[in-house]
Amino acid sequence: MSAVHRLSKRQIKKFAVEKRNAGLYYDRSASNLEDNFLGSVDRFCDIAFAFRDSPKVVDAGSGDGLLLALLKMLGHDVYAVDFVDHAQDPTYLRHAIPFKVCNLEADPLPFPTESFDAISCCQTFEHFTHSHLPTVMEFRRVLKTGGLLEIDVPNVASYRNRSRLLRGKNITYDYKQHYLNAQPVAYKGREYYPDRHNREFTANELELLLRLGGFEKVDVTFLKSRRYREGLGAIISLGTSLKDVVPGIRKSLIAFATK
Repeated sequence: MSAVHRLSKRQIKKFAVEKRNAGLYYDRSASNLEDNFLGSVDRFCDIAFAFRDSPKVVDAGSGDGLLLALLKMLGHDVYAVDFVDHAQDPTYLRHAIPFKVCNLEADPLPFPTESFDAISCCQTFEHFTHSHLPTVMEFRRVLKTGGLLEIDVPNVASYRNRSRLLRGKNITYDYKQHYLNAQPVAYKGREYYPDRHNREFTANELELLLRLGGFEKVDVTFLKSRRYREGLGAIISLGTSLKDVVPGIRKSLIAFATK
């Protein structure tokens, strides 16, 4: 691995921003990528710091590839799996990230046992239609002994959700579009509804899932909600920082567990 894997979290964030500003991270003209970076770079840096001693990493539910692109630039050997085929997406091509299609709810991961030093799974489990437990057990299979698993999911008790309920609104997606009129995806004899949140999590539930999946060292915390903003825009982040003072109402949970 490159020497940059010894960077602090602050240094990793500086590295990520510099690569983005230099046009070496992703295509900044793609609004979806820019928005994901602004909203997720702190989380990406938390994961990168936790994975600093994990040379070989797979991202399960890799989406647009921004986390893996950062890890690749930091010197990791990275791999991607997702239900949607992203193999020809610009970020994957730019960073030469190997990609395999895999339905995490139905398929075994397409890798041998004890293949990876770390696995990340970001904002994916809330889209599962069925049990998360078989997938966690499959993660454990492909992790090496002592390997690290990261999972982050929405916090059902977040300020945003509490506020919506107090205003008589639901915390999930549009009822008519995503529930009443939703058409399932049929795969291997089962039906799936991936285009919505089917369940959000409490901290205790996420810990229970990981322990039942065979992980003994489990650390679940509340992820800070800040977006990356520059110049005068950073002032807007003050409101989010105030909400983050109470960890239990932050937007997301993040868990690290060791095999």
